[in-house]
This record gives sequence, structure tokens and C-alpha cells, in this order.
Amino acid sequence: MKRSEINQIIEEGIQFFDEQNYKLPPFAFWTMEDWQQKGPEYDEIKDNQMGWDITDVGSGDYEKEGLFLFTVRNGNLEDERYDKDYAEKIMIVKENQVTPHHFHWNKMEDIINRGGGNLMIQLYNATADEALADTPVTVYSDGRTYQVPAGTTVRLTPGESITLKPYQYHSFWGEDGQGQVLVGEVSKTNDDATDNRFLKTVGRFPEIEENEPVKYLLVGDYKKFLK
Repeated sequence: MKRSEINQIIEEGIQFFDEQNYKLPPFAFWTMEDWQQKGPEYDEIKDNQMGWDITDVGSGDYEKEGLFLFTVRNGNLEDERYDKDYAEKIMIVKENQVTPHHFHWNKMEDIINRGGGNLMIQLYNATADEALADTPVTVYSDGRTYQVPAGTTVRLTPGESITLKPYQYHSFWGEDGQGQVLVGEVSKTNDDATDNRFLKTVGRFPEIEENEPVKYLLVGDYKKFLK
């Protein structure tokens, strides 16, 4: 992805957050100069990969296959200084913009439609060798528990949510014709480096062409640009 594309995506995302009356924490808006002036009291942000996360999952076509995320809070499975056992993200999913099938070995998460259009989520169980199973999937959604056939797509309208357990494959996108979706995630501690099992090989963090100055640091930029 080009840095100019990432900068524009974040600017458009901030506008959508404002339209939905969702407020980001102050560090979301720090410039490079702001970051360079911050001391070790802010290490939690960098160490726990909090902040902006824009990815095309290696597709080369963000609009077709990609995801916009901001990690608001997170713990750390490897560092006892950060003993939070939970995480929170806010995401933007565009119409027909697919996040490919994946599951988490350890993380349980609630995916919540916070506003905008409808979120479509396709569900499968994983087999013992981590392929797609043909067994019925148990759905946990806003106090209701029920089963659906493998590959069923569940629609979440604004305000609705679903709980996704480990080894439960899921893919999601914004429903066609309904507008982009503000999506919340509340989960156990998040570790994108070790706890994502994608059905097909993807690039979780993008290779970036630096064609213009960085406006907002991504979580993948911290080690590159900050001491």
C-alpha cells in the first residue's frame, strides 16, 4: 500500500467516526513530532500495538479485501507489566469489503455493529487440521444461542453483536447497498503476531511504499520510526 493511500483512508475514517459520534483517544491524533516527544510513560501504546492498523491483507486491493482498525486498549501476553486480559478495537468495514476467513487459537471476541450499515458474517467451524468443517455452527448473539449450517451468513444490524469463540472461522463484509459499518470488537487480549489463523495465506501487515510523509503512525510503524 502507498503511504498516501493510508493517510487518506485514515482521514476518511476519522470523518466517519465523527459522523457516528465515536470519539477516539488523544493518541490517535499525535503527529510524528508528538510521538518523538513522548517519554517511556507511553510505552504501553507501542508495546501493546494500540493505535491505527490499516491492512489490505496482502491483496493489493484494499477496497475489495482489507480492513480499517484502531486498537483502543490491549494487554500483552508476553509482558507481565501489562496484565489486562482484555482488548477493544473499533473498525470500519466498507460495503463488499471482505476480511478473509480466519479464526483465533486463543482469543474469544464479541463483534458489535456500532452503527452505519449492516455487517455480514459467514461462519464455519474448523476441522482438526484447521480446514473448513461441514458441521453445524453454534451462534451466540445478544443472549440468543442457536445453530446454523456450515457456511451460513449472519446479518448484524446496528446494535446487534455476535460472540466468536476460538477455532471458529469467520469472514465479514458490509452488506451491499447499506453503507459502511462502524464495528466494535471486545475481546480477550489481542496478539496479531501469533493468534491469527487465516484460511489462505495473507499478509497481515502491509508493505508500505513511502510516497509521502507519514501523517498517522500505524502500529506497524512504531519500530520503524520510533526509538
